[in-house]
Amino acid sequence: MDKNRKDDNSPKKRLIIINGPTAVGKSRAAVELAKRIGGEIISADSMQVYRGMDIGTAKITAGEMGGIPHHLIDIIEPDEEFGVLKFKELAQQAVDEISSRSHIPIICGGTGFYIQAVLYDIDFTEYDDEKASQIRQRLEMELEENGSMYLFERLKKIDPVYAVIIHPNNTKRLLHSLEFYELTGKKMSEHNREQAQNESPYDFRYFVLTDDRDHIYERINKRVDRMVEDGLPGEVKMLLEKGYGEELPSMLGIGYKEFVDYYRNRVSFDEAVENIKRETRHYAKKQMTWFKREKKVEFVDIRQFRDFDDVVDFLVKACMDIEQK
Repeated sequence: MDKNRKDDNSPKKRLIIINGPTAVGKSRAAVELAKRIGGEIISADSMQVYRGMDIGTAKITAGEMGGIPHHLIDIIEPDEEFGVLKFKELAQQAVDEISSRSHIPIICGGTGFYIQAVLYDIDFTEYDDEKASQIRQRLEMELEENGSMYLFERLKKIDPVYAVIIHPNNTKRLLHSLEFYELTGKKMSEHNREQAQNESPYDFRYFVLTDDRDHIYERINKRVDRMVEDGLPGEVKMLLEKGYGEELPSMLGIGYKEFVDYYRNRVSFDEAVENIKRETRHYAKKQMTWFKREKKVEFVDIRQFRDFDDVVDFLVKACMDIEQK
């Protein structure tokens, strides 16, 4: 933990997290909540940081933002490095800036690990060991020669708990977890669990919106169809034409990898669309698995409310418990 971030006697900054599985409506809820309580939103989506990747990431539009400032969206190019270390740094800066304006920072997004890193100030210094470079080079060669599923099967044997919450195509986290195990002899899931025992430097409420699984899956399918209609295939084609290769972490995101496969004549158009739907449903399931392992999470089942406005009313009342600092 960074001992210089706050004095032990200083009051904790307020922080609200709105999360939930894909297509549950968390972005809309976060915007309406921000309007009601004077908040600004920090995106915790690992894909919406990339410029030019709008349709496939379901990136919030200017109109949908409703005049609420959003942070950590459209900040890097698709071929630039971005991971939990950078997110933690930028998100903490955003929290400090928003708080300095007497506004309430609201983290909204799907990447639970990113949120956990900020919420509990997780220490990643073990990643900086010089020995890591040789291990990483060897793992990258194995990845190139054998593919991600080869390494993912290894991870499942080493750390089945962590394997449940990451996607085999997320090669960055896959390589990091194997590298970390070889460096320290410790499972990534164990490291995260230990770090999550840290006391949070924030006065926070962590809400996870939930709904019936079939309803979520239905909305996912409709969202993918809408993305295709809105021009997702063309967006992927444009990225490829700009020289962004399929090996980039950004191009391995759901929606992009599948249409890269289509343009490389590996699958048909219809197969690409169905693959996106399947992978997105799988991702939503992994998200819920992650949330259930988190501590101090408040699940908000939207089926228990009359309408969306009632959900927002509940969130507003709950957030009033956070003392004005």
